[in-house]
Amino acid sequence: MQDGTAAKKTIFVGGLGDDVDESVLYQSFSPFGDIVEVQLPPAATNPAPDSEPKHRGFAFVTYASPADAQDAIDNMDLNELRGRVIKVNTARPFKATIQPGAANRAIWESEEWLRQYAKPLAQSGGVQGRNAQRDANNADDEEVQDTDVNDDENAMEE
Repeated sequence: MQDGTAAKKTIFVGGLGDDVDESVLYQSFSPFGDIVEVQLPPAATNPAPDSEPKHRGFAFVTYASPADAQDAIDNMDLNELRGRVIKVNTARPFKATIQPGAANRAIWESEEWLRQYAKPLAQSGGVQGRNAQRDANNADDEEVQDTDVNDDENAMEE
């Protein structure tokens, strides 16, 4: 029950401009209730290392009570903050569940998957497999041509 209640206390704020920081969010959202935490996720890559760290354009604000969070949603959704219209709604948990030990590895890196689905190179249909098949077909064609030439030579002798 605690996890569901905590999720209802946290709101998502999207569409933030680069000039918005945690203090601006705190000032804008504090009239609706006691704020426990403001999270502004940083951008994955920062194009200018000497400038201020940029954020990803969204934030999470956690309130002390679900009623305060709902008040903030009702009052701030589709309102303007520093010249940009923001979207405010209840935050949802991140859906990607990482299995223990998986550590974000590609499925084909697993030995079990390779044993079950991988084919030998000659059977895989890849470049080497196609080349081997083409070479085998060319050898068959050469044998047929040699047989035809021998038949023609035998017919001329008669």
